[in-house]
Amino acid sequence: MSLSKTTLGNFELYTIETGDFKLDGGAMFGVVPKTLWSRGIEADEKNRIQMTMRCLLIKSKATDKLYLIDNGLGTKFNEKLMKIYQVDFSKHTMEKSFAEHGFNFEDVTDVIFTHLHFDHCGGTSYYDEDGNQQYTFPNAEYHVTKSHWETATNPNAREKASFLPENINPLKETDNLNLVDEDYIYEEGLSAIIVNGHTLGQQLPLIEGDGKKICFVADLLPTHVHVPLPWVMGYDMYPAETLKEKEGFLERAVREDFHLYLEHDYYKEIIKLSSDNGRYSVAESLLLNEV
Repeated sequence: MSLSKTTLGNFELYTIETGDFKLDGGAMFGVVPKTLWSRGIEADEKNRIQMTMRCLLIKSKATDKLYLIDNGLGTKFNEKLMKIYQVDFSKHTMEKSFAEHGFNFEDVTDVIFTHLHFDHCGGTSYYDEDGNQQYTFPNAEYHVTKSHWETATNPNAREKASFLPENINPLKETDNLNLVDEDYIYEEGLSAIIVNGHTLGQQLPLIEGDGKKICFVADLLPTHVHVPLPWVMGYDMYPAETLKEKEGFLERAVREDFHLYLEHDYYKEIIKLSSDNGRYSVAESLLLNEV
């Protein structure tokens, strides 16, 4: 099946699939019992659930910029890590996705990172034939919130394993890193909602146009099965904060009729929500080209 694309106001949007992987289902759903979450998503014999790394390419007709939101795991994992996370590039790679839409990596002017955990920023660089790191997007400026950059470069012991040196160091060394404030607006119609529960300074890009809104929800809602309010990941650094942020976000998503673009959901690309006395559920599932 070909990749999705659509137009929203001054923006052309393109689905970028970068590959699939698996994570432990227990960690993905925290204190929620497996008897509950397994009704919505299947686990393998090692209790891992199927996930993907779905990014978003945004072409601005107003500024001629080409934004990429996150860039997946990349290709720097060794064989051991590839096996642990069951990384699968057989269906999709970032390179194939760009080519299908008619773009090259050199075309990207801006990379917006939701955050810098390894499955969101590993594609920033790669190893060449001599084992040296090269930048995948040589003409891009990289955008990270100031609070998250502080977290990524001075992580606590629990979160440290998510910030791999081979991903963070190229960003430290580039002159093209832009540390943004929490109220930063990339351009008219492209801003971000900041949340701090999963990790400090995670930004959820919000695209607006033609009376519609698409929010790239990253790890606030990793899958459609995470919609119920208390279903929070064990990976979250500050789960009580996630719960508070999630409640406000879900209420806003229903009120403002958000289309929620899912980064990690293997089965659903975009969802819309409904609410019944504060109980949220998936009202509609669709592809980007159906928005």
